[in-house]
Amino acid sequence: MHSIQDVNNMPQNTVQHSTLSVSQLHIQHEEQALVQALSFDLQAGETLAIVGESGSGKSISSLAVLGLLPKNLQVTGQALLNGQNLLAMNPAGLRQIRGEKIAMIFQEPMTALNPLHRVEKIIGESLLLRGWSKAKTRERVIQLLQDVGIPEPEEKLKRYPHELSGGQRQRVMIAMALALDPEILIADEPTTALDVTLQAQILNLLKELQQSRKMAMILISHDLNLVRKYADQVIVMHKGEAVEQGGVQQIFAAPEQDYTRNLLNHDFGEALKLETQPVLLQLENLGVRFPIKQGLLNRIKDYFVAVEPLSMALQQGQSIGIVGESGSGKSSLALAVSRLIDSEGQILLQGQDLNQLNEKQLRLLRSDFQIVFQDPFSSLNPRLNVEQTIGEGLALKKLSAAEISAKIEAALQQVELPVSFKQRYPHELSGGQRQRIALARALVLQPKVLIMDEPTSALDRTTQRAIVKLLRRLQQETGMSYLFISHDLQVVKALCQKVLVLRHAQVFEFQDTDQLFAHPQAEYTQKLIAASQY
Repeated sequence: MHSIQDVNNMPQNTVQHSTLSVSQLHIQHEEQALVQALSFDLQAGETLAIVGESGSGKSISSLAVLGLLPKNLQVTGQALLNGQNLLAMNPAGLRQIRGEKIAMIFQEPMTALNPLHRVEKIIGESLLLRGWSKAKTRERVIQLLQDVGIPEPEEKLKRYPHELSGGQRQRVMIAMALALDPEILIADEPTTALDVTLQAQILNLLKELQQSRKMAMILISHDLNLVRKYADQVIVMHKGEAVEQGGVQQIFAAPEQDYTRNLLNHDFGEALKLETQPVLLQLENLGVRFPIKQGLLNRIKDYFVAVEPLSMALQQGQSIGIVGESGSGKSSLALAVSRLIDSEGQILLQGQDLNQLNEKQLRLLRSDFQIVFQDPFSSLNPRLNVEQTIGEGLALKKLSAAEISAKIEAALQQVELPVSFKQRYPHELSGGQRQRIALARALVLQPKVLIMDEPTSALDRTTQRAIVKLLRRLQQETGMSYLFISHDLQVVKALCQKVLVLRHAQVFEFQDTDQLFAHPQAEYTQKLIAASQY
């Protein structure tokens, strides 16, 4: 048995001392309790996983330990590290703890990395502040980049965050967190931006570092497949409470709570069956190249190929999944199709080539093709509340205030968020809630083609199932077409009729979903499918 009461009543280990001991952690916002009576002990070299749906209190529990919560939240309880209560520590004392004793990998790297700094400074800054020489710091930064699996690390030193893929940004942040060899690493969804093969690589790396340095880790994740492989202890959170707590094998073999059993359910359903329909979007030899400029005159020396020329047709009501590892060209393809970056070739939307249109002509068609980005926090304007965010595109439609309000409320209901969220701002929402707002903003314009770049990567399994079910229903009702970019093949299988596999900017495979999963042609596809199996 492994209920909370049983765990709390277990005799304490008198031989091994806790690295971190949290007891009765309570976080309150006005009248609402965000976290209630959370207690756990974390030993050296141990991995504790905190799982639960979006908004359950996973991330803010760890932020509280580091003193990173806003002042309007009331935090009580104890978090003892070497006899010191972190919750009662002053800011100067906490600064000595952060990075050196406890480091954190955040969920959204694009917002956590300084956009004005290059990779070398981002990772090496904490070392320079401790008196390291520039040469020694550079050597350490290159080693850290190699450790987290970034190829050609010397070349990446001068890049800014926006010049890296989502997965590369996540790995830079992991390298930054490891720079000072912390005793405890808090990893908040450290692999959401990575494909399944790289997820295993990063977590194997973290496991090796743990074993060699006796480092403890708190793994915050919605991916229970990863939790089962890499964690020792699990806390299942729901609405701020730890509803189940115990060893990984116990929780997975015999979960006591219906909520936990629901999290462990990986059945996403099946993609809609589709008869042959008219082609809505046609790509003809679409390719993406970025100029490499050098010298005093900033002349183009060469080109970096992000997407080799490819052709495909998307029918009305059809979903095409685009899968591949980080840096394979998935997001570049999405940005090119939505005309947010320049590309070569043709993008034919109902026979009209988007690449031949100027900005004014394109603006008239924008509502027909919408995009949902991977990182909702950076794609949502922090100064606009939810109502303003969703209604922004409707302002161009010459609707009355009442009509706009009705459409906003309908969009919120579509993505299963309460109407009361209209007055909230992005920072007041969890990662999953922000992603649903981004989806609502796109859906409110009733597009013909919806381009989605990892729209479910930041969501827990229950929310992912709800979003996939929602997307299938919308497709059935409206005949909307999807270009669905994801590294999660279980989600792709449940939503898409065809799958395009990209690697190193090239198409490795493109066939019907059922055929691809049953008989993958490329060895790379076989590895992706094997890594995604539960």
